[in-house]
Amino acid sequence: MTAGLEKAFHRCLQRIASNAYFVMGLLAFLALPLTMTLVGAKSIDDCPIQPMIPLYLLIGGVVGSLKVSLLLYDIMHMRSLISKSVVIGDDDADEYPWRQNAHRYYVHVILSVFLFVWFVLANYWVFSVYTPNFIAPFHRPQEFCRKSLYVFAVFVLALSHTVLVLLLCCGAWLRLCSRVSTRNDYGSDDNH
Repeated sequence: MTAGLEKAFHRCLQRIASNAYFVMGLLAFLALPLTMTLVGAKSIDDCPIQPMIPLYLLIGGVVGSLKVSLLLYDIMHMRSLISKSVVIGDDDADEYPWRQNAHRYYVHVILSVFLFVWFVLANYWVFSVYTPNFIAPFHRPQEFCRKSLYVFAVFVLALSHTVLVLLLCCGAWLRLCSRVSTRNDYGSDDNH
């Protein structure tokens, strides 16, 4: 990482970690994976037409809860490091304290990759049986899925799609703003 990019990253982390609204939002967001876990465990046998749907909710909920909990822990840890750096000053040998815990970064990457692959698989599992029978047919009792389970799985996927699109848009916006800011910092202008 270049020094300028690393300082910008440090400022961004500092703002996020010090934002109480972000922490409260993560705490509220923790309700979704916990609910997924509960619904998946409670209805593990309620969708014989596609038994992976409750399993998706169960495993996705457990791993998602772990991911959000680790994010909350890291933010609280960063908040304590920031408050200590304000008290101590900038005389520390390491200006960027998150470097000391690079293994946490790899844990977050592994969990994120798993959750993304699980999300892609869930799209296939849920939408491959789109609009299943919600009441077990007499002649084929295994071709149904409990309505509340299926609707909740579709809701979780729709919410995930929405969040993914918002994150991509925010990332593109930040990239655009950083490129414009970098051009302005060096005094280059496209009009020449």
